[in-house]
This record gives sequence, structure tokens and C-alpha cells, in this order.
Amino acid sequence: MAAIDLKPDSLAFSLRSAAHAVALVRSGTALPQALTRVQGYAETSGQSKGAIQDIAYRAMRGLGRADALLTLLTNRAPEPATLHGLLCCALTLIDHDTAGPAAPYETFTVVNQAVEAASGDPAMAHAKGMVNAVLRRFLRERTTLLAEVLRQPVAEWNYPVWWIDALRAAYPTDWQQILHAGNAAPPLTLRVNQRRTTTAAYITLLAEQQITARQVGPSAVRLERPLPVSQIPGFSDGLVSVQDAAAQLAAPLLEVKDGMRVLDACAAPGGKTGHLLELAQLDLIALDSDPRRLKRIEENLQRLQLQARLVAGDASAADWWDGQHFDCILADVPCTASGILRRHPDIRWLRRKADTAQLAALSSRILDNLWRMLKPDGRLLFVTCSLWPQESEAQAAAFAMRNQAQRLPAPGQLLPTATSDDDHDGLFYALFRKPAV
Repeated sequence: MAAIDLKPDSLAFSLRSAAHAVALVRSGTALPQALTRVQGYAETSGQSKGAIQDIAYRAMRGLGRADALLTLLTNRAPEPATLHGLLCCALTLIDHDTAGPAAPYETFTVVNQAVEAASGDPAMAHAKGMVNAVLRRFLRERTTLLAEVLRQPVAEWNYPVWWIDALRAAYPTDWQQILHAGNAAPPLTLRVNQRRTTTAAYITLLAEQQITARQVGPSAVRLERPLPVSQIPGFSDGLVSVQDAAAQLAAPLLEVKDGMRVLDACAAPGGKTGHLLELAQLDLIALDSDPRRLKRIEENLQRLQLQARLVAGDASAADWWDGQHFDCILADVPCTASGILRRHPDIRWLRRKADTAQLAALSSRILDNLWRMLKPDGRLLFVTCSLWPQESEAQAAAFAMRNQAQRLPAPGQLLPTATSDDDHDGLFYALFRKPAV
């Protein structure tokens, strides 16, 4: 059956593109990379690109439930993978019980445009009748179908069973709240560049442009409604950066002062690098193993009108180090990223239970390696965006014991929250002082 052309500004085009991204995630590709690989995504307008991204992210948050529904609605898993992805995207948009803000589309518009999306893809055109039948049956039998699938933990919570079990074991009183927070759409929080303006002055600037926001930290401002960065006042001029409120706690913990030699290890994309340089005039090295990611740090620093030495190197090795010790080291180590699911909902489907131990072992090597680069009486801040104790508190305790490191006051484990008063990611902080010789 011949495919039809889809208009780039149509919902059908967005659904088809999002379906391809979902299929790529199922094959092991992270969602941001999957989106860049979708044909036509880069060439679409800002509005169309935003729609594709929104649908794909919603589908990741509702994937467990959509999969369970498709098991009931079809005799076998729909093929090809893009057809499966299309049905997951459409079901997520018309399943009003799925976590997250209500979809901005009428139900029957989604059904009709999903059929158009199938018709507009050579690999799916043969299945447009099936797409129509499956989605309309869901609408007719919604209550019965949901009652049946919601008996399954994966469908109820939209997480793998092992993830749910691990959270319940680690946080027996908070696991449900953590799961809910991970399914919420994240806020847009900004960090005000105190070298250029004040938090109060920036909120006034926003108010003058009819943008509602409030202060949620010393330099943190949360917008009531997210905006594209191109529409954020002062962003291109370096007045603000996008950074979660919990992540903004990192740089101040090191208490940096003018003239200090500082290392930001595993630095990309450079949010904490920029924050450190906003706090003091530093001799700062931003280290990352991926030269392409260093480019993002460079772009951010240029926008902020700040400077650092960018070094490509492995934080668990020393071939990049010049032998001069650091006054302070910020070590935002690799982890499962289990605390930032609302920003990266694909992570829950890409991670495996064994990843925790493997990443904890790598982080342990990095911390021990960086410790020897720290001056006596210097400070090392261990940061991770993981919720798993093996990567956070247990890691910190083992590190302190191995290295006779003095542990200083720090927030410890911050659980993700998604309330009007408290809305931030899940991060862990441990601060260490190296004893003087």
C-alpha cells in the first residue's frame, strides 16, 4: 500500500516521528539521540519539533501501561517496531489516567491522526486499519481494559518491576512518592548569573514581560510555565542558565574563593562549571571524557562570558593531569541517573539492574583517583544523580573509610519531589576534606 505525504506541521507527522524515536529507544538508544536520528526532526519548525519531543517523552512515561494495553488489544506484539511505537504514543495521548499534564489534543483527533501517521509511513501503511481498530476499541472499553492492566505493577507505575522493587527496599516509606515524582513533567528552573544581575532584579525583568516566576533558592528561579530557551529573557546574553534547583546546591558547597585552582570532573554539559565561575575568579579545569561534550561546555561558557580550561580526559586515569594539586574538586560521577527520571524518562527502560554495581565500581575508581590530586586541607564534593544507596551513601561511606577522608556537612540524599512548594530532582551530595599532612 502506497504511503501518503504528511505535512510537517500536522499531528500525524509528529506521531510518526515520535513513533520512530520510541522504536529506537526500544533498541537501546537514549531518547535525545533517538530524536536527532529521526528523519526530518532537525529540519522541522520549532513548534513541530516541540510536539515530536513532547509526544515521545509522554510515551516514555506511559510505556509500561501502553505495552500492557497492547497485549490485551492485539494477539501479538505489533510489527514493525515503529508500528508498536505509534500505538504506544497514541494510547498514551488518549489514556487520560497516564501521569503528566493532559495532552493538548482531542481524543478522536489523536485516533484520526494516528491512522494518518500509519498511512504516511511505507512500513506501516498496511496497518492503518489495525491502528484505527485498536485505538477505537480502547476508547470503547477503556474502563474494563484499564482495570485489568492496572493489576500489573509495570502498568500501574510505568516502571520495570526490578526498579519498583529496588525503590521499595531502599525507601520503604517514600517509594510511591518517588515513583510519582519520576512520572511528573519537570519544571523549568533557572540559575541567575550573580555576576550580571540579582535574583530579585531578574524576577522583576520577567514580570515586566508578563512571565510569572518565583524564587526557589539563592539564585534559583522557577517559571510557572516552561518556555523555549529562545524565549527566556536574558538567556542568550548570559543572565541565566537552565539548572534544576537541587543541582544548584553543588557549587556553593565547595566555598570557592578567588584564585583557587579547581577541577570540575565529568563536567559536561557545564552547568556546575558555569556556577563555580559565577561564584569566584578561578583557575578552573573542566574535564570530560567526550570531546563532543566539551563543545557544549565551551558554548555555555561563551554565552555566560566566562572562561575555563577544557580538557578531554578520563577522570579515572591521570594521563591528562599536570601534577599540580587542586584546592577543590567537584566530582559529578557517572551513575544510573535514577534521580532525574522526569527529565530522562527513557532511562528506566534502558537501565538494567546490573548497571548499578558496574557504575558504582567505576565511580569508586574515579573518586580514589581524584583524591590524590587534591591538596591537603582541600575539599572534594561527591555528587551523583542516583537514588540507589550503592551509588550514593554506601559509596560515600566506603570512600571515606578507604581514604581517611573527613566528612563535612552536606545535604546527603535528596529525594525527587514534584509539589508546588518543593520541585526538584533527586541528587546525592557528600563533601570531604583531605587531612593536612
